[in-house]
Amino acid sequence: MSKYVLSLLFFCFTSLLWSQPPTQEQLEERKLKIQQEIQEKQELLKSVKSKEKSVVSQLLIQKEKIGLKEKLIRTTEKQTKLLSDDIYTNQLKINQLNRDLVQLREDYAEMIRKSYKSRSEQSRAMFLLSSENFLQAYKRAQYMKQYASYRKMQGEEIKQKSTQLIAYNEKIGAQKSEKEKLIAENEKEKIELEKERKEQEKLAKQIQKEKGKISAEIKKKQAETKKIDAQIKKLIRDAIAAANKKTAAANLKSNPKTTAAEKKAIESSTKIVLTPEGKIVSDNFKSNKGRLPWPVENGAITLGYGDQPHPVFKSLTVHNSGIEITTDSGSNARAVFAGEVTQVQVLTPLKKAVVVKHGDFFTVYQNLSTVSVQAGDKVSIKQTLGRIRTDGDGRTILKFIISQNTTYFNPKLWLSAR
Repeated sequence: MSKYVLSLLFFCFTSLLWSQPPTQEQLEERKLKIQQEIQEKQELLKSVKSKEKSVVSQLLIQKEKIGLKEKLIRTTEKQTKLLSDDIYTNQLKINQLNRDLVQLREDYAEMIRKSYKSRSEQSRAMFLLSSENFLQAYKRAQYMKQYASYRKMQGEEIKQKSTQLIAYNEKIGAQKSEKEKLIAENEKEKIELEKERKEQEKLAKQIQKEKGKISAEIKKKQAETKKIDAQIKKLIRDAIAAANKKTAAANLKSNPKTTAAEKKAIESSTKIVLTPEGKIVSDNFKSNKGRLPWPVENGAITLGYGDQPHPVFKSLTVHNSGIEITTDSGSNARAVFAGEVTQVQVLTPLKKAVVVKHGDFFTVYQNLSTVSVQAGDKVSIKQTLGRIRTDGDGRTILKFIISQNTTYFNPKLWLSAR
């Protein structure tokens, strides 16, 4: 068989494996994880309410909790459907076993009747003695032996299928109980979901009453974000200037004939002038678009890239130069690719940022409370860069940016799918 055919078979086999629907155990594991997230959101809501923080924060957490509840209901419905399919399959097996047993018992009863009629030793002896020759007598003896063996085998088969039937009946009984339990769970979750939606409506009404005050808070935060974005841009420009100065010095050292104009052109460039080594790193980074690991171990994007409506006040536009990833309290930021730390910057007394260079690409990790690297450090993929700050509302959010020189990209398109 050719290598091509083997490769094709392997691809088809692996595709079939990946396309398999989730098992009951996988769905149960997913459900437990969602329930844990719901509990975390509940604790976060209690914390926010006790601290009397912004109603907007409460509403956003409430929306996340509702989303998780809906996800939990969908997962439980998948479990119920999977059980229904199993019950249907097992019922078909039970029906087939019942039909097989009826046929086997009828055949066995007929065989017993025939055996009863010819039960005497005299009848069996006469059957053998009436043979026309030795060969026929031998065949008749073998037939009688096989007949007895077949009768025994039929008896064993009836016993085996009866045992299987009992096992399947017990299994289907347990599955039906589990299905009823899941349906009851789902009904309970739907009632809870309705309560959560009413709570959300209540918070939304409260927000409308305090709209002026909340809008002012949002604008204030946006102004702070713009100020930090300007700081980040400056950090990247400074890193470009430092890299080009280093390249110009290296060129002058390796080629003393480099003119002052050439040196100045390199130093004044607004883009990194790549060395051969730097170009390899840059090309490697670019070729991994869509496959980079996430800058956090666990988390979800809660604010996308670019200009978009505010999640509560749709009339307000929110600008985001990267993406915001909400993660677990105590989580660390980690490098998405090997590179060099060019800057560690204190943006505010509570927020720090780390800038990592990959050729002429930069990744920025913002909103860190502590940092575990310093400028000049070489970092490897998934290396810890620092601890992500948890704010007063109990939210742990990493702002993550990707740029090539000073051109920003949507980081979501560069990260691997989850």
